[in-house]
Amino acid sequence: MTYKIAVIGGDGTGPEVVAEGLKVLAAVSKKHKFDYKLEDFDFSGKRYLKTSKLVSAEDIKKLKKCDAIYLGAVGDPEVKPGILEHGVLLKLRFALDQYINLRPVILYPNVWTPVKDKGPKDIDFVVVRENTEGLYAGTGGYLRRGTPDEIATQVSVNTRKGVERCLRYAFEYCKKRNKRKTLTLVGKTNVLTYAFDLWERTFHEIGKKDYPDIKRDYAHVDATCMWFVKNPEWFDVIVTDNMFGDIITDLGAMIQGGMGIAAGGNINPEGLSMFEPIGGSAPKYTGKNVINPLAAIAALQMLLEQLGENKAAKDIDRAIRHTCTKMKSMSAGKMGMSTTEVGDCVAKGI
Repeated sequence: MTYKIAVIGGDGTGPEVVAEGLKVLAAVSKKHKFDYKLEDFDFSGKRYLKTSKLVSAEDIKKLKKCDAIYLGAVGDPEVKPGILEHGVLLKLRFALDQYINLRPVILYPNVWTPVKDKGPKDIDFVVVRENTEGLYAGTGGYLRRGTPDEIATQVSVNTRKGVERCLRYAFEYCKKRNKRKTLTLVGKTNVLTYAFDLWERTFHEIGKKDYPDIKRDYAHVDATCMWFVKNPEWFDVIVTDNMFGDIITDLGAMIQGGMGIAAGGNINPEGLSMFEPIGGSAPKYTGKNVINPLAAIAALQMLLEQLGENKAAKDIDRAIRHTCTKMKSMSAGKMGMSTTEVGDCVAKGI
């Protein structure tokens, strides 16, 4: 089988880290004997500044012919905040119905964590975030904008369909992961009584009927932030809404060693999914060959796992773990290796 992979290098250091991921892809595809073709899509800030173009309907049609999307980063300091985020990232997530944001929180060996007395055995869980509803649905508006009587509303939209499909994905993922077999719903049922009543009812209905072997747990989002730091070993798989998921996954990135090591997937289980490092474009490091590419390589691992190339994905995981033991730090400019040398080390480890 030949996989068709769309590549969006994006902005800043995005193309640099994607290049290292593609280096690893070449190595692992040769070992596991699968073929792929790459198609580049330029959705960068520089292109926008020159042409005023973002993601078009025609682009979406072309992307839908691909098997997966590999994204470097979105964000250019010369472009007003929100334009690229809405015109590229959110446009792709919504147009391709990527209703799951999947974020493994893994502390690799030899990686420093700010959490005292915790190691790799303690920090190893996954956050399943609903990715197309909630406060990000864009429902709301202004009344009397710019006046002393201004009113602004932002409505969290939670549909039974959207909530249920996210929960079912989380239950299935917990079952497949087969570790502690514990799924924790994170919400705020004591205050957000309408939205999280829907989440909680659906959570228990599905779990009781279809997943009796999965233990169900609940935690308020504020308590979850505390426990991420105090007792991260409590968690196996977490499921939550769009906004809370956005917040707690950044905290998760910090306890796993920083943005340079954190990868994520925007997933449509029945369609086209997109995988990316979550650290952003890091423009100040552009062209210096000092940025950490491991998050982008871990995103490639997730991409291959989604395509069903599980042996290849496991090889990349082993190679990442080995490479971490050779590095001095996960921080840009302090790794003891250049960007390309880290990529070489992972590729050699394959």
